[in-house]
Amino acid sequence: MKVWRAHGLGNDYLVWEGNTALTAPQVVALCDRHRGVGGDGVLEPLEGPGAAVRIWNPDGSVAEKSGNGLRIFARWWVDRRDGPLAFAIRTTADEVSCEVAPEGIRIEMGRAELRFLERPFSDLGLVATGIGIGNPHAVVFRDEPLDDLPWRAWGAALESHPAFPERTNVQFARVTPGSIDVRVWERGAGETLASGSSACAVVAAAVFAGRLAPGAHLVHMPGGTLEVSIDAEHRVVQRGPVEVVGILELDPRWWAART
Repeated sequence: MKVWRAHGLGNDYLVWEGNTALTAPQVVALCDRHRGVGGDGVLEPLEGPGAAVRIWNPDGSVAEKSGNGLRIFARWWVDRRDGPLAFAIRTTADEVSCEVAPEGIRIEMGRAELRFLERPFSDLGLVATGIGIGNPHAVVFRDEPLDDLPWRAWGAALESHPAFPERTNVQFARVTPGSIDVRVWERGAGETLASGSSACAVVAAAVFAGRLAPGAHLVHMPGGTLEVSIDAEHRVVQRGPVEVVGILELDPRWWAART
């Protein structure tokens, strides 16, 4: 029972290399940073032709899509399965095209969908724009430096707001000339250093709101910078790094206690 560990801009995932299907409690145990391996999620390869993955959140729920997770899985597929450098990855919700190159891993995230534009959440004193990019996002634009704001508390409140019965990912963004600064509160994970799909959602929301023009943009998050491109038809592409940490073999006694 092994896990392969890597991170994308500090957003870390475990790729499951065990010989049994995972359960939600096992995922929670693996992601525990004190009593387990630790991670922002688990990527479980699925049977069938080609590359396919189930993306687990650390709370044991399943995510439709993860930008960093897909980059990490693409790197794993090339390194551990000797896959080609350009291929498609099937998730439990859709399919994306990807390319692994020395300058970064490129993922075509699909077309961003505007779900609502600058909607007031009067109970929280916030205004958010809803974006779908295979998974749900609520983007809050602010003019203040983000770390001067109680964005973590706001993120937790918006994630589970009654307006989002399936919960939502939440981003807080500050757009200034030449810079996009973002803080991320992920559904099922909480605060993360970076998120690929969140970066894509922020750029898409900014274009829908007229804050940015279509094109290539750099999104700065605490874990690092991701390149996001969006065209006039709102098709989104992300490119960024993946750093491999290594492989861990689980102690059979530890694993047996969690099965």
